[in-house]
Amino acid sequence: MSGQTPLFWAACNGHEEVVRVLLERSDVDPNPVDKFGQTPLSLATQFNYEGIARVLLERSDVNPNPVDRRGRTPLYLAAECKHEGIVRILLERSDVNPNPVDEFSQTPLFLAAKSGHEGIMRLLLERSDVDPNPVDRRGRTPLYLAALCKHEGIVRILLERTDLNPNAADGKGRTPLSLAAKRGREGIVRMLLERTDVNPDTVDEDGRTPLSLAARGGREEVVRILLGRANPNTANKDGRTPLSLAAGSGRRGVVRILLERNDVNPNTVDKDGRTPLFLALENRKDEVVRMLLERNDVDPNTVNEDGRTPLFLAVRDGNEEVVELLLERNDVDPNISDYYGQTVVSWAAQYGSDRIAKLLWDRANPTPIYAAGPPTNRPLSPRPVSKTPYKRLRRF
Repeated sequence: MSGQTPLFWAACNGHEEVVRVLLERSDVDPNPVDKFGQTPLSLATQFNYEGIARVLLERSDVNPNPVDRRGRTPLYLAAECKHEGIVRILLERSDVNPNPVDEFSQTPLFLAAKSGHEGIMRLLLERSDVDPNPVDRRGRTPLYLAALCKHEGIVRILLERTDLNPNAADGKGRTPLSLAAKRGREGIVRMLLERTDVNPDTVDEDGRTPLSLAARGGREEVVRILLGRANPNTANKDGRTPLSLAAGSGRRGVVRILLERNDVNPNTVDKDGRTPLFLALENRKDEVVRMLLERNDVDPNTVNEDGRTPLFLAVRDGNEEVVELLLERNDVDPNISDYYGQTVVSWAAQYGSDRIAKLLWDRANPTPIYAAGPPTNRPLSPRPVSKTPYKRLRRF
């Protein structure tokens, strides 16, 4: 144990009287450092020897902020070990640094937030020089970690500080509200939204808002709470709104909640031209399709990037029930052609669904099976054929 003096051993083993006797000697160094960068005060802190900690801190020449090889001070160690009494004793010294950072840039406040120790959190925040908004190497704050670890009490204590930034985002743009919404932490979401300075429409690196995350995850109660302040039509980087995400994921409860709002646009399109109805069809969420088609303001003829309507998708998938649902709407156009000149009837013929083809013919007088010409056995081209003429090759 290189570097450890008798004072070390006395402090490490809880021998308070021995520590007193040793400190009475003028030739005893009260701040010896071992090979791990720890002092007698560090050891007394770790092992929760409050009496020894008091004896040491009564000496004005005892350094209250020694830093070990991992960047930890006695206050950090006390918070890490959840020794509330030691934390109180240390904070009585005005020269104790309440904001030491470890190798991960985390302070004692982070440790109290992660462990959920409300007593230590309150003791730390009573010091006016404690920074309530430290940021670790991953861009996270104590509030973020408290939300991550489901510690509602810690969140409440932190939010009492008016100088706390509740919108601090991590390295991926995620705020405490985003995290709580995604994970369905209803209580934490409520507490955060009680602060008027909390932004309910923050976006992460993918353009997702707290409402988008809650909608996709089917967090119905969180969605209800957020709708009190959030914009229900904010789209992510792919152009998908909360309704689009809920529809594509088959979150019927969330879809129902969103459709109850008059300000929710049911016809938003993503970057590929797909509406919530399209996304529900693509993912075979038939119940959601039914819910959407009950809305008169849902446009069933919106086309995607290939010029195809939801009816095309239902025909392609051989989904007779959805085809019937669509055809029950008088505003569904069965004669529309895509950008390749093909109609839904041509798709019905190609994919071999006689019943669907009959449903389509019974509905109206559709155009010929191939609007652009007679049928061939050539498979459908996924993209329009280039009109660039071929160069003539010179023969030698």
